[in-house]
Amino acid sequence: MPLKDRTVVLGVCGSIAAYKAADLASKLVQAGATVDVILTESAQKFVTPFTFRSLTGRPVYTDMFEPATGEGEEHVALARRAGLVIVAPATATTIARLAYGLADDMLSLTVLATRAPVLVAPAMDSQMWEATATQANVATLRERGFAFVGPEAGRLASGHSGAGRMSEPLTILGAAKYELAKQGDLAGRSIVVSAGGTREPIDPVRVITNRSSGKMGYALAEAARDRGARVTLVSTEPELPPPYGVELVPVETVAQMREAVLRACASADALIMAAAVSDYRPAEAADQKLKKGEGGMMLPLVKNESFFPEVPSSVVKVAFAAETENVIENALHKPETHGPLDLIVANDVSQVDAGFGVDTNRVTILERDGTRLDLPLLGKYEVARHILDRLLPLLEERRG
Repeated sequence: MPLKDRTVVLGVCGSIAAYKAADLASKLVQAGATVDVILTESAQKFVTPFTFRSLTGRPVYTDMFEPATGEGEEHVALARRAGLVIVAPATATTIARLAYGLADDMLSLTVLATRAPVLVAPAMDSQMWEATATQANVATLRERGFAFVGPEAGRLASGHSGAGRMSEPLTILGAAKYELAKQGDLAGRSIVVSAGGTREPIDPVRVITNRSSGKMGYALAEAARDRGARVTLVSTEPELPPPYGVELVPVETVAQMREAVLRACASADALIMAAAVSDYRPAEAADQKLKKGEGGMMLPLVKNESFFPEVPSSVVKVAFAAETENVIENALHKPETHGPLDLIVANDVSQVDAGFGVDTNRVTILERDGTRLDLPLLGKYEVARHILDRLLPLLEERRG
């Protein structure tokens, strides 16, 4: 959890998007961060210090010459204790000020003095964003190591449409985690995660599928991202927004998933197959919608062979076993069809509070040496963290 116990300085500039910064401050606090807010003079025409003081429980900084606390050299001390600086919304004026290295207000001074990563979320009219001067200033800051999130395209305050909308708070939160995770214990590792239930076409209208929602796979991708891994998410659920910084590869069928997974695994350290892969597919998909017959419909099926054995032996392999009875016994038979596995995650999907379509899971992690870890009911992100804890020593062992 990269934001937990971190000090985040949130700089808010004068833009109509400043109201979103209040939501961002709240989300940062909920993620475990200590949040110190700086409001520029223009920002205070849109939002008040009281709003952010109420959300963060911390002093709010508005003037570099009047520290909000009695700490000496407060303007420099704030820069020193920051673990991350976020400027959201960042106006064209502030971006220019930062590019020129000015220190004429509390926010620009703090950014100039800090050694922490700086994340900038621009918000302005599209013509201002596309202006040569703004783009030159952005390029200068990128060269200095500043990270940018957005802006997004959409309807602007002027009534026109174009690029210039500040990214949503959840997106900025993901970008913040992504920046802080670069020093995590999975930094430099490449992990492939599959998610969702495959869909095998019967005809242009009907498919064979299952009840997998993809939530467990997405939680694994987010948790791996939060520990610094480069994550490729092969998903049958493209309507679910992928975690920020995660590469999404949309697929539908088992054949498409096989191709995408094997391609990604050619340069990966680990594969976590959280997807529910169809065991069977129609022998032949009809070109046109099949019509109802009085005698019903006969649908010949053929077996989908596991592609786990095709994954390079250098890749640490984690498989999920979704069962409804004899869960552990059936899970232990998984290597018979999938080949050698490093971890098996078994869960009873017949339970209403675990498995498909819910935000919680109750699993047993089976290691190849016979070690067994029974987890209580947890949120899927927490389950993902436990799986990655067991994966880490296997990665070190494989590297050695």
